[in-house]
Amino acid sequence: MNGLEWIRRPSQLRNPLAVAAFAGWGDAGEASTGAAEHLIMALDGEAIARIDPDAFYEFQTRRPIAELAADGTRILNWPRNEFHALHHEKRDLVVILGEEPNLRWRSFCELVDQVLTALEVTEVITMGAFLGQVAHTLPVPLVGSASPSGWLMSHGLLPSGYEGPTGIVGTLTAHLAAAGRKTVSVWAAVPHYLANQNYPPAVHALVQKASELGGLNLELGALAIEADDFRLTVDAALAESKDVAEYVHRLEKAEAQPGEGRLVDEIESFLRER
Repeated sequence: MNGLEWIRRPSQLRNPLAVAAFAGWGDAGEASTGAAEHLIMALDGEAIARIDPDAFYEFQTRRPIAELAADGTRILNWPRNEFHALHHEKRDLVVILGEEPNLRWRSFCELVDQVLTALEVTEVITMGAFLGQVAHTLPVPLVGSASPSGWLMSHGLLPSGYEGPTGIVGTLTAHLAAAGRKTVSVWAAVPHYLANQNYPPAVHALVQKASELGGLNLELGALAIEADDFRLTVDAALAESKDVAEYVHRLEKAEAQPGEGRLVDEIESFLRER
């Protein structure tokens, strides 16, 4: 047993694109996993494979969660990494949604690669989110890296030359690129003063960019409304504090100034401090 379980192997997919996101480190505001979950729900995704957690988690660090079912039966929810097949009129998708593992990252990446090979996936988008000194009142900044680099530059993503510690998103992206797949990693900036809650604007920005990169033309009206409503709620809450309002205004001015390097420096600082 290699740790991979096929639930149902789909028939041949049409020019499949893989999109991956992982909870935990590198998922500020639960934006990347929120984006993956939105894709699965919007396109009626079906779970087709999963990775057995036994080999990849230290359960005293990430304990299973006990819950009661409707009939009173106690069930355990283990860390999950699942592959979902989605169908769109333009092309099919394989969405990988899970939790960053604690152990054996290279073996974990090999299992992901095994699934993508079986499904004939040649293009992959990985997603993450980081805390930055950005304002919620402005469009969500996106930073990326890609192989080949032309895929990045042609879609308006700020390039990052980051060198230093990385997480499963960076590890998997590098692994799949080395295997010959066209890859791009997209990271959304989440305001650090909203660190302890979900951040719908970043979810919207990531889904929008994934749709653009994949040539999907997804309908994003509901996500845009949710993002706007969230911003209005934050505006109302911060209006009661003059100091916070002034701080947000300073962030707005800093973002408006030229110099893309500032945001790139912030994601690099975020990655190094984790």
